[in-house]
Amino acid sequence: MRFMIIHNSNENNEAGIPPSKEMIAGVGKVLGEAIQQGIFLAGEGVHASSKGARLTHENGKFTVTDGPFAEAKELIAGFVIVDLPSRQDAIEWAKRYAEVLGDVRLEIRQVVEAEDLPNY
Repeated sequence: MRFMIIHNSNENNEAGIPPSKEMIAGVGKVLGEAIQQGIFLAGEGVHASSKGARLTHENGKFTVTDGPFAEAKELIAGFVIVDLPSRQDAIEWAKRYAEVLGDVRLEIRQVVEAEDLPNY
């Protein structure tokens, strides 16, 4: 099963403060091990919301709102997609990832597969 682990933003991310060398090394180690184990599928970080935009489509109309956006803790700082046998395995892997990130909130979501869609 594939799981997306979403790393929520914080004030430092939104202020454009880069992660410490120690954090980068720790993340590199955890992701390197995931690559060696064959469970890492993808992962990316994103810039602060001040460099982004939000697109809303409602009643046939588009609205574009330029960042920054309020509530940093509700924004995404990055994600990792891993392939693991179960939700519990994904939670355990995410705990290790969180340890190197420090104070963080991660959201773990199973990725929809074609067989999950009834009309596919």
